[in-house]
Amino acid sequence: MNRTAMVTGVGRLAGIGAGIARHLAADGWDLVLTYWHDYDSRMPWGVQPDDVERLAAELEATGARVLALPADLEDPQAVDRLMESVAEQAGTLQGLVLSHAESVDSGILDTTLASWERHFAVNTRASWQLIAAFARQAAHDGGAIVALTSDHTAFNLPYGASKGALDRTVIAAARELGPLGITANVLNPGPVDTGWMDQQVREDLTRRQPGGRLGTPADVAGTVAFLLSPEGRWVSGQLIKSDGGFSA
Repeated sequence: MNRTAMVTGVGRLAGIGAGIARHLAADGWDLVLTYWHDYDSRMPWGVQPDDVERLAAELEATGARVLALPADLEDPQAVDRLMESVAEQAGTLQGLVLSHAESVDSGILDTTLASWERHFAVNTRASWQLIAAFARQAAHDGGAIVALTSDHTAFNLPYGASKGALDRTVIAAARELGPLGITANVLNPGPVDTGWMDQQVREDLTRRQPGGRLGTPADVAGTVAFLLSPEGRWVSGQLIKSDGGFSA
C-alpha cells in the first residue's frame, strides 16, 4: 500500500508545492493537496483556475491517488474540516509538507494589524494545528513533517516573523512528537522564482548564487523527498538550508 502525504499550498503548476508533489508521486506516494485561490487572487501572478485540476491529472497519470481540497487556513476551523475530509477520503497520512504561506511585503512602519494577524494565522497558527492534527492521526510507525521557511526579515516583516515562529514550532515538534515515531524539520530553500520576481530581482539574486542560477521547485522537492524517505528519517529537529549556497 502506498504511503500518503499532504502537501499544502499547491495552487499553481509553477509553485514549490507542485514541484514537491511531482517528486513524491514519482517516489510512490499518494497525495492530498490543499490550495486557496483567494490568496492567489491577491498576488501578482493571479489565479490559475485550471492548475490544480491539471496537476492532479498529471500526478494521477503516474499512478498516484490524488485528493485536492480547498482550505482557507486563515479560518481557525479550516484544519478540523480538512482533516475530517482527509480521514474519510484518503485515510491515514504518513507525511506532512507545509508549503503554504501568506506573504505580502511590508515593514515595521507600514504593516497593518490585519496583515500581521493574517500572516500569523496562516503561517504559524494553522501550521501548528496541522502538525498537531497530523500527530493525532498518525499510525504506530509515525511519519515525517517538513515545513518550508524563510530568513526574510526587513521589509517583509510579518512574513519573516511568522516564519520564525513556525521554525520554533517545528523544532518543538521534533522533540515532543519523536516518541510517536514522527520526525520534523524546517527547510529554507532560498530564493526560488515561482512568479514573484521581476527581472531586476532575478538578476540580483542570481549574481548572489555561487552556482550562478536560482533554485527551482525541483531542487526543493529533492530535499523534501529525502526527509520523508526512510533514509532521511534519522534527520529531525533541524533547520536545513538547502539553497545552493545562497546563505554561505
